[in-house]
Amino acid sequence: MQFGAVLAAGTFAVLSLMTGSAVERLVPEPLGGNLSGIEREQLDAQRVGAAAAMAFGSGALMLGMFALQLGVLSTFLSEPVVKALTSGAALHVLVSQLPSLLGLPLPRQIGCFALFKTLAAVLTALPRSNPAELTISALSLALLVPVKELNVRFRDRLPTPIPGEIVMVLLASVLCFTSSLDTRYNVQIVGLLPGGFPRPLLPNLAELPRIVADSLPVALVTFAVSASLASIYADKYSYTIDSNQELLAHGVSNLISSLFSCFPNSATLATTSLLVDAGGNTQLLRLRSTPPTLQLAGLFSCAVVLSVLLWLGPFFYYLPKAVLACINISSMRQMFFQMQELPQLWRISRVDFAVWMVTWVAVVTLSVDLGLAVGVVFSMMTVVCRTQRVQCLALGLAEGTELYRPLRERHKLLQVPGLCILSYPTPLYFGTRGQFRRTLERHLGLREGGKETPKTDGPPDAVAEPIRVVVLDCSGITFADAAGAREVVQLSRRCRDAGIHLLLAQCNASVLGTLTQAGLLDRVTPEQLFVSVQDAAAHALERLESAGPKSCTVWV
Repeated sequence: MQFGAVLAAGTFAVLSLMTGSAVERLVPEPLGGNLSGIEREQLDAQRVGAAAAMAFGSGALMLGMFALQLGVLSTFLSEPVVKALTSGAALHVLVSQLPSLLGLPLPRQIGCFALFKTLAAVLTALPRSNPAELTISALSLALLVPVKELNVRFRDRLPTPIPGEIVMVLLASVLCFTSSLDTRYNVQIVGLLPGGFPRPLLPNLAELPRIVADSLPVALVTFAVSASLASIYADKYSYTIDSNQELLAHGVSNLISSLFSCFPNSATLATTSLLVDAGGNTQLLRLRSTPPTLQLAGLFSCAVVLSVLLWLGPFFYYLPKAVLACINISSMRQMFFQMQELPQLWRISRVDFAVWMVTWVAVVTLSVDLGLAVGVVFSMMTVVCRTQRVQCLALGLAEGTELYRPLRERHKLLQVPGLCILSYPTPLYFGTRGQFRRTLERHLGLREGGKETPKTDGPPDAVAEPIRVVVLDCSGITFADAAGAREVVQLSRRCRDAGIHLLLAQCNASVLGTLTQAGLLDRVTPEQLFVSVQDAAAHALERLESAGPKSCTVWV
């Protein structure tokens, strides 16, 4: 069991906001709001239990997805969707850190347009920002950003990355303690961290039916963010990931952590970026392809967290929250740098550029879970639309070769009068059957009312002759459903009625099986099926020669 080779699991700001909104809805604040100390403790305990139940539910759902091997769903996360999702999520994290950065105790915004609501609240309260915390944030960023750039630029020369975050935490804690910044200037600090492990406790299973509807989007966002982040670094460091293994790892992690009153966790953008900047691109449990000098960054970070829980918590009492916000923001610069690839993406594929922008705008405007759904649906719709816009190509024999090329390329191509060779390079299913019918009617001159002059892809002054034999190159038809198969059967009937001899070439086994089950062999004979276009064209020439003299037209 492992997470992606460089992923760090923990709290994720967007996931925390989703959990917080669900908990507030499940365990609302009393209308009066005047609670005694005991009542406040009981309310907090109920909310902690609800959050732990959500972690339990999302972990159980991910384990169920692993049992069903649903990691294949990650294949629907195209590269533009992945990068737009992580960039948009990083922007959510950045905006959520602004109140801590500026020393503004603002209420948490949830739901759609939460990012803009938070920005509006920050801008409204900006005159009330704490000058001391603003100074701490500016100094922290002035130290962290250059150190990170030095670590990136001189990665090969430095024996070990410069620990800018550790230095910043130590300096800020000492400065706040010695100067009493928390009392003199009202600087927000971490405060007392409870030490030790909480007693393992099974979440209230009676709450599970109520939190299933909230646990499902949490589980999907956990899987999507983790798989997206893993794929980004897998491409960067040239290794492979197993999406089902990711489901198992995060499912077990959430299931076990729920026993210790933890809320849902996932791969974290900021901590993962920190781990990568520190050079920790190998986990201890990733035994395959591990270098001799095994980097134990993952194990070391776990040991540090354990030490903080057991012993070192009091030392972080005076750590300003603004410093933590600066560490989070500076660590996500790689996620924002992904936007630099947009000009290149525009040049490569306008459709992928549109998918990137639609996903990013949806994630930023709505929320991460809704934006993810919009991005995946829009990405799939572009695939469907592209399959419906593919053109059927008329082919001709390239002079001096045995290759058949599209006539519109205007190379020296040979075309035999009365013979039409067509290539249909797209799946044949219910969504493309209408286009398939119209395209073949146009090329072959077929209409319900009789036979018309066929269309030609040759020069404008070429004279179209009646087609007697048509070869349909099926190599581009990767699959066919029942509707598409019946369309081919109807085509064979219409060709026979019009006196056109239909030949099929290069049908793969799956497509041929579907056509056979649809009754194709009741309309055509096995002698009309060929393994290659060349064989089908040779048979067509023999048939035409037996019917009359052979002549060729050369398209130049």
